[in-house]
Parts: sequence; C-alpha cells; structure tokens
Amino acid sequence: MKVAVPKELQEGENRVALIPDACAKLKKAGIDVVIQEGAGLASSHTDHEYTEAGATVESDASTLWANADIVVKVAPPNVDSAGQNEIEMVKSGGVLITFLDPLTEFDRLRKLAAKQVTAVSMEMIPRITRAQSMDALSSMANIAGYKAVLLAATHLPKIFPMMMTAAGTISPAKVFVIGAGVAGLQAIATAKRLGAVVSGYDVRPAVREQVESLGGKFVEMELATGGAEDKGGYAKEMGDEFIRKQREMMTKVVAEHDVVITTAAIPGKKSPVLITADMVKVMPEGSVIIDLAAERGGNCELTQCDKTIVEHGVTIMGPSNLPGTVPFHSSQMYSKNIQTLLLHLVKDGSLNLDMDDEITAGCVVTTRGEVVHPRIRELMQLPELKKPEPAAAESQPVSESSKSSEGDKS
Repeated sequence: MKVAVPKELQEGENRVALIPDACAKLKKAGIDVVIQEGAGLASSHTDHEYTEAGATVESDASTLWANADIVVKVAPPNVDSAGQNEIEMVKSGGVLITFLDPLTEFDRLRKLAAKQVTAVSMEMIPRITRAQSMDALSSMANIAGYKAVLLAATHLPKIFPMMMTAAGTISPAKVFVIGAGVAGLQAIATAKRLGAVVSGYDVRPAVREQVESLGGKFVEMELATGGAEDKGGYAKEMGDEFIRKQREMMTKVVAEHDVVITTAAIPGKKSPVLITADMVKVMPEGSVIIDLAAERGGNCELTQCDKTIVEHGVTIMGPSNLPGTVPFHSSQMYSKNIQTLLLHLVKDGSLNLDMDDEITAGCVVTTRGEVVHPRIRELMQLPELKKPEPAAAESQPVSESSKSSEGDKS
C-alpha cells in the first residue's frame, strides 16, 4: 500500500498532510509513505527527517501521483505550474483524501467520480466520539481561533491585560467573540489568557456553560433560538426576521468592545452577515474586527477576504487560512487526523470501504464512478442511490490488479 504526499500548490498553504512521525507509525502498519521532495519544508520538516522515519522521497510529482494507491493532501486539487490539474494526476481507481469543499464544489466531485476516484472529504468527518481524532475541521478551527486573537492583539493600539504601573492603571481590552464553536471557544480562552475582558455569544443557548467555563461572559439576547443547532452540532441557518432582531441587539454590544472576532459559519452556506456597516461606525476608534468567516462572504458586511482594510477607524481583517500561518503545529494536528483515518480505512493492505460504518459513509463522497454521499447527492439534485446487495464486495485491494475491474464499476 503506497500513500503519497504531494507538495501543496495553493498559494499560502504551508501545511503538509503527513509529518515524519506519522510516516513511521504508518510503516509499522504496512503502509509505505512516499513524499514529494520539499513537501514538508514550509512546515519545518526536511526530506532527511522523512527518510529517517522510513518514507521515500520522490522528486517528480507526476511519478508520485501515478504510483500512489492513496494520495493525501491538505488543500483541494489545484493546478501546477505546468498547467496540469491534480484531478488529472490522480490515477483512475485511486483514492484521494483531502479537504474538498464538497457542499459547494460540485464540478470537482463530478470530475473525480468520472475518473473512478474514491474521494474522501475531510470536511465530512462526522462529529461523533469515535471520530474525534479524525476531525480535521475541529483541529484547524482550534488553530484559527488562537491565531485570530494574536492578530487582533497585534493590530489593536491597546494592550490586552490590565496593568497597574507607576505611570497609572491601564484598563484591560474588551473582546467580543461571536460564535462559540471550536474556533470561538479557543478565541475566548486565548483572549482570556492574554488578560482581556471577554464576552461570547452564540445562537445556540446550550453553549453558555462552555463560554462561562473559559472565563467569558455569555451575552444574553432575547431571541427565539429553538432549532438553532443541527444534529452534527453546527449552527443552522436562521430566518431573516431573526437576523434583523439579532443585529439590533448586537449593535449595542459591539459598540462597547475593542475587538470583535466572528466565527459564525454554516456548512455549505454563505456566512450570515451579523455586523453591518452601520454597526462598524459605532465601534471605538482603533478597534479591530477579525472575521473568520471571510471565505464564505464574511460575518461583517465590509469584510474583504484575505485583505486588511480600515473603515470608520476600524481595522477589519478577513483571513481565509490562519492554520496555514502556523504550519508546524497545524501539520502536526492534521497529520494525526489523516493517520487515524488511514488506519481506519486500510485493513491488511487493502482499502476497506465499509459503507455501513458511520465514519466511512460520512466522509466518502465519490467511489465507483458515482457521487455516493446522500446529502451531497440531494444538493446536486441527483436521484437517491440504491443500496448495493449484501453480497457485493466492499473491500477492494488498491493495487495495479484492481484496474482490471474498473469497467464493472457503476
């Protein structure tokens, strides 16, 4: 079983899918790792470290992709300097494990299915106890929440903690975090550690205890929040009237804070606009907004993705890939997610697609020439797939010999 780790092509992507320590552990399980030359350098891992861990270093990207049974990446398939798309580089019948943005990038899924690729989406790992060590979204959200606070502290013309000095007492900065998911809770904890007075808000009232356990004050808003959370633990999209009332109440809260960090995202949907341009006007001069939902349009009306702007005296930042700015530890965490998932999917040298398993069924989005994930098929307006007969073999060796049966896949 050969697992390949190519160099990331996306601009600003400094993470690597597997670190040397993971390669050594996978080798003990009978999985050989081949890494593209220099793939780990941006995350501070040399080729020598990989060879010491038992991995093979390959200089040619085309050879790497062509000989791989499974390719593991961080960013979705991209186009290299020669104009070749990574979707074309993955071999027919092979396996691709990476972030795929599958709830919106349907054309990508169609192309992967057409190539008979088994595509595994890291975004779709179910949020269940058994899959926690594979949950890359949570891993990366932890990093993003931490780094967002550091960005805010750097750009705010104040310091975070209260200080009593001979020159007088310095009041602590006030930080407001909107959205108490993984990123939001980490932002609350980090801001609190830096000495700020921290408040948090979420449409899901159940997270109040979590906010308060980290030393934050939960902001109360008299809104009907029933049904604000889906079964996966994510916030659900709320109606226009709810959003309007929420903005009215939030204007007063925002005006009292030096830093606002927004993390409200809905999987597969545009980010809800929670901070309008008028709300920005009432914020204190020199205050900072860090919008972690920028990639999906942003929670602030004025946010520009991957840009820093100043409007009405307020600095607004919309970073789309904060984990990529902390590549050493981001790679360490993501690598653990990938390693655990590989050990779950590969049994005795073969890819074991047990679609009755909740984890496998949750993250496999294409296989055998079809988009197979029920939720994604519904979004793509595809008919429901018939469940295969029990006698159909789901365990498929990933080898050259498996290519002979590709014509039978449907």
